[in-house]
Amino acid sequence: MRAADALIMAAEGGVIGDGRTGANLALGVGLIGVVIGRLALARVAGRISTGNARTGGVAAVAAGLVGTALAVLHLATSSGGPGTGNGMVGAVVAIPLGLIAAALGRRTLTRSRHTERTAARLEHEREPGSA
Repeated sequence: MRAADALIMAAEGGVIGDGRTGANLALGVGLIGVVIGRLALARVAGRISTGNARTGGVAAVAAGLVGTALAVLHLATSSGGPGTGNGMVGAVVAIPLGLIAAALGRRTLTRSRHTERTAARLEHEREPGSA
């Protein structure tokens, strides 16, 4: 099965379940992305000392983009309108949730890159004989 077919099947609700399954999946992936992004951002700020902030940032961006893609596919393939039980409202909520996760991940990556540069500069200044 190709990746595109798997995404379309997930957006349509899969083999079992009602029309809201695809929207719930998109919401779950987006929410997981937000949580991962928030934890990674806390790691960069030094509030959490375990884990790698860059890995968390990349995971948050990936989860956010996948959640957004699932929500858009669900909206594109669902029939009816809001209130029909097809999960359209959930998919509409999942789109900004996925974008927030991607933005948190991107912010984490930017801050971790800045932190690495600052640490390298301080280490270079501490070396004996450097100006």
